[in-house]
Amino acid sequence: MISTSPGPGSGTGRGAPDVAADAGGNLFYITPSENLNGTSFDDGTSAAAPMWTALVSQIDTIFHDQGLPQLGFMNDLLYFADAVAPGSFNDIVFGNNVTSFHMGGPLDNLDTKTGVLSDVTLTGYGYHAGPGYDLDSGLGTPNGTLLARALTAIAHQQISFHGLPAVVNPDSHNGWTSGADQTLLFQAMSADGAEVGVAAGPDAFGFFSAASGAHAWSNQLAQQSLQAEFDPRLVVLFDKQAQGALVQQGMHAGDALAVSIDGGGAQAMQGTLSSAFGFADFTNIDGDVRVARPVAVAETAGGHDDQLAIVRIRQNGEDSLSLTLYRVDDLNGAIGGLHPGDAGYEAALHARAYHTTNGDTSIRGPGYGDFTQVELQHVNAGDLIAMQLTNNTSGDTYSAFAQANEVVGGQHVGHLWSYGLNTWGWEDTKGGGDRDFNDLIVGLDFTSASGHGWLA
Repeated sequence: MISTSPGPGSGTGRGAPDVAADAGGNLFYITPSENLNGTSFDDGTSAAAPMWTALVSQIDTIFHDQGLPQLGFMNDLLYFADAVAPGSFNDIVFGNNVTSFHMGGPLDNLDTKTGVLSDVTLTGYGYHAGPGYDLDSGLGTPNGTLLARALTAIAHQQISFHGLPAVVNPDSHNGWTSGADQTLLFQAMSADGAEVGVAAGPDAFGFFSAASGAHAWSNQLAQQSLQAEFDPRLVVLFDKQAQGALVQQGMHAGDALAVSIDGGGAQAMQGTLSSAFGFADFTNIDGDVRVARPVAVAETAGGHDDQLAIVRIRQNGEDSLSLTLYRVDDLNGAIGGLHPGDAGYEAALHARAYHTTNGDTSIRGPGYGDFTQVELQHVNAGDLIAMQLTNNTSGDTYSAFAQANEVVGGQHVGHLWSYGLNTWGWEDTKGGGDRDFNDLIVGLDFTSASGHGWLA
């Protein structure tokens, strides 16, 4: 974006930052000295830009290893990554760049590198950092590993799976329609209680959502927790913080979809970015309603069959838990004509269960706060993968599809929450428990094991 500064200098150039990096203050880089005989401290753009260059070079190497083209002008992919995998960035919410000046004036400015003292006048122009994208720090600083995983997953989807039905499609009237015959989760999140209205094809329904907990898990936290080095103490610190209401609804392909929050229409402003990856967020000033599939589509590297898929699990529930992943026939969870909750469905799902490389069909939770990672065998391109959670302590089993779960107050209880890019959180207690949906965080990764498996 080319813009002209409002400051006295009226400089013209590309005025919007995409990303940020540590560049100054007490965050100096150790760099080779000019004669390469030692090291020195460096900061500013001359340190941050080479850091990003080195990171992109490594990601380009991974792209080549996975049979992908070079990143090239990658700016648009960064915004895809932020929309579907916010764990790729560390959001900068404090600070500003109100530091512009013009020469001459009442203030002394010492250049610490040259020792030159100049008189300057501060302009007061600039921007302040805040939640989400801002004109001070862009999308934020990178989590290199998660960004690389997100970019490769996005690239494989765009190249090999762009023809698959999206969750929602834009219509010709600035609205949305269902992209397939599918079961959808409607997840409400708001700082205060909110009345949610949904028009889903010929059906309309509403529900009340209590306020989300002050420290309810965000999409970013859930995704970043799926790293082996993530501190378990941070995981358990943010336990038992309730999410908002969760409702499940079936829709047919082409059905109109509209969402309102507290009577105001909600817009899916990033729907075209995230819909291909299983969800879309409808937002207004009163809150957010995520519309998401409870099923993963195996978008494998290069669209190849018989692949390994990585399953990453972070547990934040105190009971003994285990997870089964199985293949279904459609986005409503059917298996051979049986639907979730039907007699015989339980036996059918176990017959369809994926095996890990250890030969198991059940993945044991790692324990309170802890992390584990396993590999699923024989995953084919386009497989539809559903999950079932077992609480071994209580003996209860929960489906990703609410109609197979217990009934409370006349409604089937949903136990699964979408955190984006094939990342989900489970509630492990009958009746809904504390509804924090972080008792077992599960991430499915269909591309990182390809090539040399550097991202696995």
